[in-house]
Parts: sequence; C-alpha cells; structure tokens
Amino acid sequence: MTSTHAFWLAGRQATGEDSFDVTSPWDGRLVGKVSVPTEAQVEEAVAAAHAVTAEFAATPAHVRAAALDHVSKRLTERTEEIAQLISAENGKPIKWARGEVGRAVSVFRFAAEEARRFNGGEAQRLDTDAGGVGRLALTRRFPKGPVLGIAPFNFPLNLCAHKVAPAIAVGAPIILKPAPATPLSGLILGELLAETELPAGSWSVLPVANDRMPALVKDERLPVISFTGSEKVGYAIMDSVPRKHCTLELGGNGAAVVLGDFASEEDLDWAATRIATFSNYQGGQSCISVQRVIADASVYDRLVPKVVAAVEAQVTGDPADATTDVGPLVSEDAALRVESWVDEAVNAGAQLLTGGKRDGASYAPTVLADVPADTTISCEEVFGPVLTLKKVDGEAEAFAAVNDSKYGLQAGVFTHDVQTAFRAHRALEVGGVIVGDVPSYRADQMPYGGAKLSGVGREGVRFAMDDYTYERVLVLTGLDL
Repeated sequence: MTSTHAFWLAGRQATGEDSFDVTSPWDGRLVGKVSVPTEAQVEEAVAAAHAVTAEFAATPAHVRAAALDHVSKRLTERTEEIAQLISAENGKPIKWARGEVGRAVSVFRFAAEEARRFNGGEAQRLDTDAGGVGRLALTRRFPKGPVLGIAPFNFPLNLCAHKVAPAIAVGAPIILKPAPATPLSGLILGELLAETELPAGSWSVLPVANDRMPALVKDERLPVISFTGSEKVGYAIMDSVPRKHCTLELGGNGAAVVLGDFASEEDLDWAATRIATFSNYQGGQSCISVQRVIADASVYDRLVPKVVAAVEAQVTGDPADATTDVGPLVSEDAALRVESWVDEAVNAGAQLLTGGKRDGASYAPTVLADVPADTTISCEEVFGPVLTLKKVDGEAEAFAAVNDSKYGLQAGVFTHDVQTAFRAHRALEVGGVIVGDVPSYRADQMPYGGAKLSGVGREGVRFAMDDYTYERVLVLTGLDL
C-alpha cells in the first residue's frame, strides 16, 4: 500500500487532516498520497519564516553553503531513486528524469559556491567631491525578506531547486509550493534539507492547492514571489500584488532558425536531429522546446524531410523504459488541449506531415507546415510535442518571423557566420540566443528569462540571488584615506 507523504513545516515533518492522490499520467497507477497542510499550518509556516528573517540573514555563509553542499551530495547519492520518482509522477522518460536530477545537483553546488563569495561588499571612495573628503561607502546586499516560490510540474525537481537554492544562499527564508500534479519531488528536497542545520522556519515545503494560493500571494510577510508557470497566472499574480517584488518565468514558443549558410548535408542532419529531439523532449512540455522552425528557402526543401524522419524516429512509450524518448503529457486534459489546437490548424489549412494522433494522455510527435498565422498553435505556447515549419527568404525575414510573437524567451540560430550571430543577438527580442543549436539549451548558472510576455526578471543561481536581495549602503565618516 502506498504511504502518505508528509509535508515540511518550518523544517519539520507534519501532516494535515486531508490528503490527495498523485497518479502516473502513463498508466494511472497510484504513485503516492500527499498530506495537505491546514490553514493553521500554513499560517505557522509563514509566521515562522517571518520570525526567522533576521536570524537567517545573519547566518554565516559557511553554514548556508554547507547545507547546500549537503543537498547536492545527497541528490547525487539518490539519483536513481529520485529519477524514478520524477518519471512516475510526471510521466517524463527516465533518461530525461536522470538528467534533471543531475541538473539539480549542479544548482545546489553552484548555490553553495555563490554563497561563499556573495555579498562581500564593494567599497567606493567618495572624495571625488569636496564634500566627500574623509568618507568611504561600502555597499552590501541584504535579503528583501521571505520568498514564496511557486514551481511548475514540468521540471518538478530542478525548478524547485531554482527557487530554494538561491534563497538559502542569500539567507532568505523560503516557502516552496510545488505543483499539485508533481509534489513528491519537491517534498524530497524537504527531506534532504531536514538533514541540515538550517534554522527552523528558514524553509517549508507546502503542497497547497492552487485555489488556496491568493491568500499566500497577498500575505505581506512574503515580500518576494518567484513564479514559474503560465503567462495568465503569472501576470495575475503580479497584478494582484503591485508592491511586491515578482520574478516571473513564463511561457514561450521557441523558434529554431536555419539560415542559408547552414547548408551541407551534415549541417542539416544535425539541425534536424536537434529540432526533433527538443521539440519532443519532456513531451514538449518545456518553455524552451522547439515549437517553430523557420528555415531559409535555400535549405527548406532539404530540411523538411530530414525533420520529419527525425521526429518519426523518436521512440514513444513507457517512460520507465530507458529507450523511450517521448512519454505522456502530464494529464489527459493536456493531451486533449494539444489535440484540439492541432485539429484547428489542420482544419484551417495546415499540412499534417506526421503525427496528429492522441492515445489517452499521450500525443504523437507532430509536424505541421503552412500553418495559418491566426491559429492558436501559431500564437500560443503549445506545451506539447508539436512543431511548425515556415519558409522565409533571408536573414531579415527569418529574424522578423521570430519576433512576430508576444513571447520572447529563447531562440536558436543555426549559422556558421559569427557576424550573423552578433546580428541575431542584437535583433532578436528574446532573453537568450543560442547559436548553432536549438533554443532549448539552458545552463543552470547562466541568466535565464525572457522578454515581452515571457516574464520578468532572471533565474540562474547568482542572478536569482540578486533578485532576492537589495543594495544597502554604509557610509563611514572621518577616515584618513
């Protein structure tokens, strides 16, 4: 019989009066039961975070770094167990789940390294004007206060790590709210943090239902909100708390541009393989998965059959099988939505080159061409294993097509020309330009975030640490400098 998983309240295990089931999107089996905190327990967690704020901010860097190192080490030791848990609750193929654990290992390691060197202080001489003679300014960064971290289902461990690790690194208490569909991975982080010596109240992991979040979002004791999820929910959060600091990592409809100089058979094989892999990895449920392929007319006709063949070569099936490339979506409702968007595009005149079939929560890897610009799948984030193909004439038209979107998270540009790479960097209205590859590359230490409706602020460990803190200046007077 599957046990009930407790949540983590101010650093200790706790149970609520109710629980909910976590089931596998692949076969519907019960993965675990999760206890739900009561209103009183949520209040206790918030009050504890508020109460420990000053103490945690003053915690020596070596204490915070040691805790982060410990979590990194324990994730490494438990990689296979945790990967299987991710795969079971999320439906992610096991090979991608193992990769996710490896990334979380790195996130906590990076955070430990940054905790040791962050906030050392910057000195600035002030005697550049007569009134500043004998004065020295020292600028340091201090936490803005407790953080409410709201994580999504698609990377249930690593995106929780991106909320928790930077907060601990700067000494900001954090309340983590994992996604209702995938709470078990977040609760694992609580289990590992409980093995450390961090002060009580400095962290909690609360699997609270989405409809209970407005009160938490508006609680004045949580001045920082870090949210990853949909554009609609993210901006609703920001609009509801205009005086809070919000970091929003939202949607995208990532474009991969293949330019005319990327023209050899080897080039196009590489581009097709990368496009096929990263339009379908995680079931396409990634903000930077390839949704749009924009190819120069000089290579388009040779690229298309290579992309279709590479997509059809993706192995679909049981996520527990190490050979599986594409598993189910997170739910049948998600697959039904993708199906409806593809059907709408086809009915409007798009060509279905492969895929277009649903089986429960699974949707076949799909390629569409000649998609009308006003269809939903052209304008919105599909968050499923679907890509569209578009032919353009030249670099300028290709870059304009990338920018013809309300989103701007990342873009990939397949080119060998370094001048083109710099022009892309200047022209593309996105948070990141990946040259020679798809938009789906993310290193967890680099700044990550978007332009336009893809969000506000940046993640990436040190950049999130900046987001969670503010500068405070100390002026020393009467010095003999």
